[in-house]
Amino acid sequence: MRIISFILSLSAVAAILTSCGSEAAMKKGDKFYALGEYYDAATQYKKAYSATSAKDRTTRGKRALKMAECYRRINYTQRAIAAYNNAIRYNQADSITHLHLAQQLMKNGNYKDAAANFKIALDSLPGNKLAQTGLRSAEMAPKWKEAGSQYTVKRENFFNSRRADYSPMLAGDDNEQLYFTSTRNDVKGDELSGITGTKYGDIFVSTKDEKGKWTKPEGIDSELNSGYDEGVCSFTPDGKTMYLTQCVTDAQYPRYATICTSSRSDAAWGKSTPLNITRDTLSSYAHPAVSPDGEWLYFTSDMPGGMGGLDIWRVRITTSGMGGVENLGAPINTEGDEMFPTFRPNGDLYFSSDGHPGMGGLDIYIAKPDTSAGGWQIEHPGYPLNSQGDDFGMTFEGLLNQGFFSSNRGDGKGWDHIYSFVNPEIVQTVKGWVYEQDGYELPEALVYMVGNDGTNMKLSVKGDGSFTQQINPNVDYVFLGTCKGYLNHKEQLRVEPVTESTEYVLQFPLASITAPVLIDNIFYDFDKATLRPESTAALDELIKLLNENPNVTIELSAHCDYRGPAAYNKALSQRRAESVVEYLTEHGIAADRLSPVGYGKEKPKTIKKKLTERFTFLKEGDVLTEDFIKTLDEEKQEICNQLNRRTEFIVLRTTYGMFDNEGKLTTPPRPKPNEDNATDNSEEFF
Repeated sequence: MRIISFILSLSAVAAILTSCGSEAAMKKGDKFYALGEYYDAATQYKKAYSATSAKDRTTRGKRALKMAECYRRINYTQRAIAAYNNAIRYNQADSITHLHLAQQLMKNGNYKDAAANFKIALDSLPGNKLAQTGLRSAEMAPKWKEAGSQYTVKRENFFNSRRADYSPMLAGDDNEQLYFTSTRNDVKGDELSGITGTKYGDIFVSTKDEKGKWTKPEGIDSELNSGYDEGVCSFTPDGKTMYLTQCVTDAQYPRYATICTSSRSDAAWGKSTPLNITRDTLSSYAHPAVSPDGEWLYFTSDMPGGMGGLDIWRVRITTSGMGGVENLGAPINTEGDEMFPTFRPNGDLYFSSDGHPGMGGLDIYIAKPDTSAGGWQIEHPGYPLNSQGDDFGMTFEGLLNQGFFSSNRGDGKGWDHIYSFVNPEIVQTVKGWVYEQDGYELPEALVYMVGNDGTNMKLSVKGDGSFTQQINPNVDYVFLGTCKGYLNHKEQLRVEPVTESTEYVLQFPLASITAPVLIDNIFYDFDKATLRPESTAALDELIKLLNENPNVTIELSAHCDYRGPAAYNKALSQRRAESVVEYLTEHGIAADRLSPVGYGKEKPKTIKKKLTERFTFLKEGDVLTEDFIKTLDEEKQEICNQLNRRTEFIVLRTTYGMFDNEGKLTTPPRPKPNEDNATDNSEEFF
């Protein structure tokens, strides 16, 4: 009897200790849950659930439900389904439980059971739009999968690790850099995230080598990455500023994602700086995306005033900071979550959502500007770009419909991986290069693009002076390259229909207003001022330039080398300059816009940096005087004498014909359009 009593006493003590242990685990779990650390919360809830007697059905069901909510948030789909089913088995389910279970079943590709649970949810929540959309999704997803699409996708294991790799973003003038977020073991910090159970994410980058092959991804070696979460980056059109998401850990408060900026200096990214979008410090700001024109920052937030959980917003980027914040509204945002906005260079907005009809989890959607209605048209690109898992984070290789994205499809632990995609649509593009005539690229240039289909655009150029723009068949385009301190340059392009993707290349060499400009390939008969026939191509280009810049007057100068009598050379160069002017006037250029001057050997050439790449024995700033040339060997002397024998022009005035005899403008400026309806009236440049 004493033995039986002793055993019963031990059992009671064990039950009490077990109960105390489970309650302690629940308290820890609740604390982690309040901080958003769902992985750690799930671990504690699981301990408490396992320590709860199967006879205590109510408590066991409640703890299963808390586990399910954690697993749902960290993409442990199979565990979430099992936990929700346990909550239902123990009669602790409500309509929201069935809704969340249905959403997890969608992510598992179990569309039949998902539809059944959506219907159960709708019985109690007849007007719930998420349940209504979910039921439509369960019915449509099998049809999308069967129909397929033109997209081809491939998992790119070269970039992937055994952890999460996501949100790829191409950068660089030739898309030769691929940035993405990773929680692989190579990240900076050693601490494990309470949210995911893995290390905190860092931004990694892979670059193409000289053969066009991607190099091994490496973490950004600067202060940009820290011991906290960094990721989901985007770049300004000039590539000088990065916008990224950062999530700082705080043991006492929930973690709110913030958007930060980093500037590039000497090929390295600097330490990130938080971006103040609003004064709201209790909302999350994440997933930044810069619009192709660089004027707007799109992002994801749960701030008040939205339509559901997470919405996509935008804020204007100005020189003095961030402008007013706007919610994109319907049809983009829904009662669900809209995240990961990104842009195709043609202006199409790509984003991910679980609030639109989809195949499960987050699906990718395309929002195309609807110019007629002033809104957006939403498209679902179908399978296999979308899947039953989470699909998000698009990035494009130029204007072609190909690039990279991320997805957790087929991963039992819910970890994301990088995929490539290709859609073989026909795209016609124009690539232009704006640079100083006889010099380098002009990254501050602007190109105005006008088409007879109503196109009227202002295009910024990249750091290498280039721009790429999609164009349409059966359209006549005019492009005007401009830059402060330089004359304009115009190009025209007629685009015909094609049967495969085609890129047209245009050059925009801009002549300086302040420095002499070489007129290359001007040839004269030996010891004469007679222009040779092969000179006409270069002179016709000069005529075109003067016609494009009708308010400019120039000094047209001819130069000789130091050999021969100075007086003779000066007279010969004067006659040669006059020959050029005569050709120009014969072809319609007003004589009072041209001033011919022969300098002989009085103004030897000063070497610009660009010329040192061709002639390595010369340095920038060298002046090709007689004394300088005679220090060189015979071959180099001849090169320098050839450089001195040149024809140039320099701009004298930029106001020719702009004023009448009374000093009034002959063409008054147009009034500025209303700011709210402002457009670039680029036709006036043409």
